[in-house]
Amino acid sequence: MAAGGALVAWCVHRLVPGIPMLTASVVLGIAVAHLPGVRTVVRGPARPGLSLAGRRLMRIGIVLLGLGLGLDQVLRLGWATVAMVTAVVAATFFGTVWLGRRLGLPGDQPLLIATGYSICGASAIGAVSEVSGSDEEDVAASVALVTLCGTLAIAVLPLLQGPLGLSDLSFGRWVGASVHDVGQVVATAQTAGPGALGEAVLVKLMRVALLAPLVAAVAFSMRARRRGVRTSSGKRPAPVPLFVLGFLAAAAVRATGLLPHVALDWAHTAQEALLAAALFGLGSAVHLPTLARTGGRAALLGLGAWVVVAGVSYAGVLLTA
Repeated sequence: MAAGGALVAWCVHRLVPGIPMLTASVVLGIAVAHLPGVRTVVRGPARPGLSLAGRRLMRIGIVLLGLGLGLDQVLRLGWATVAMVTAVVAATFFGTVWLGRRLGLPGDQPLLIATGYSICGASAIGAVSEVSGSDEEDVAASVALVTLCGTLAIAVLPLLQGPLGLSDLSFGRWVGASVHDVGQVVATAQTAGPGALGEAVLVKLMRVALLAPLVAAVAFSMRARRRGVRTSSGKRPAPVPLFVLGFLAAAAVRATGLLPHVALDWAHTAQEALLAAALFGLGSAVHLPTLARTGGRAALLGLGAWVVVAGVSYAGVLLTA
């Protein structure tokens, strides 16, 4: 069912290129979970497989995401841009967690939403949820909110380029520093031309590079909080998850320049397919009546996080222009 959902999402993207494949996957998963007749299968016999897709396929997709990370290209942007992006990620992450706790959002939603806004949307949420042991409904609700806000950015941000006085290249940097998902970054930045698109992708890759240290920090925090706790297999949880090490190893392999372009293209296709199937599985765990009970607070957190990431990144772009 997850593979079928990913295939339908790919078809939607091919028919309407403006809709990113990963966004379509989440929406389709939510829709299937509420269709009469199908929802009983989704919440019953298919639930173990969809949950497995949301966890295991997400890990493999994140490892392959490292192959798209050109560390040499990222470093060419200069240390001022590296510092700016790091400041944006830190301010967005801690500011969103603080605001989410103040609003009283349940479970790990503040942590997961903060991760999605500050790094790379649903992929980052999936990575952090693996080490935080978050409830599946919290993960699904966070993915839905971050995906919705990231999709709205595609329409809203191009309208602000003129009023904010941003050149095409500065607009590309702003988009790369503030929009969540890589596909959403591409869709937003391309409106200002190829130069803006190139800058946006490079800055976005720099944010993706911070995924590994963020996940490792969350893992260490959880490990300290649950000191002495063992997994169901009787082993202590790893201080740094294997898929994070895999992500870093894949980025290192990409930096060597040994992989041919055709291999990178195949890896990118596999990564998108795996993440689409995983996000379909996560989307199918969304229960709208439950989400509606915290919908107002979640929407307020999403708006607040959006203001933080857009404002801090705009200031950073002006300072490093």
